[in-house]
Amino acid sequence: MSRRSGILEFAVLGLLRESPMHGYELRKRLNTSLGVFRAFSYGTLYPCLKALVASGWLIEETGGPPEGAPAAALTGRRAKIVYRLTTAGKEHFEELLAHSGPDAWEDEHFGVRFAFFGQTSRDVRMRVLEGRRTRLEERLEKMRTSLARSRERLDDYTLELQLHGMESVEREVRWLNELIESERAGRDQRAPEPAEQDTKDQSGDTGGLPRHRGGTRPDPSDDTTT
Repeated sequence: MSRRSGILEFAVLGLLRESPMHGYELRKRLNTSLGVFRAFSYGTLYPCLKALVASGWLIEETGGPPEGAPAAALTGRRAKIVYRLTTAGKEHFEELLAHSGPDAWEDEHFGVRFAFFGQTSRDVRMRVLEGRRTRLEERLEKMRTSLARSRERLDDYTLELQLHGMESVEREVRWLNELIESERAGRDQRAPEPAEQDTKDQSGDTGGLPRHRGGTRPDPSDDTTT
């Protein structure tokens, strides 16, 4: 399975965990909520859905047309299919959520993983955030070294582009530092009573997500960090 198809599978399962959806609704959510899928087609989504059905992680049900779907999307049988997560699909998604290896730190994967942090355990969130920070710090060091070697040979516009890239990475590192400190602060708080923990598990543990204090937050899927 390619990296692209793997992260698409993760995103589809995560969205369907929230509620069953038509293919049109899924594509709309992928386009609007997850930046990495902005340029996304039905030709990519439907083979993924069929593969997930074949794996037993989704089932197809007949339903009404999705609200707000254009007329072109309402013609034919496909517009009437609702995709629902199976028990096996939920278990598979839980396994994917628990993964915190290097793939979860990469540009394309991190943005999608971050979008589902509300469904992810704090320990996994911490590993992903710290891994992402380490990856960007390594990238930043390489960028600085490269710029120091070639600065005198660059014209003004190329130099500005290089500096802009470095500033983008530095901004995301600062943002990650805030998130990591907030997660640590949340972990250090009093452990909840069992009943309280059950309530948090049902509503999604959002940890110590810092409040926005002005300026623009970096988009985790923003390709300016590459």
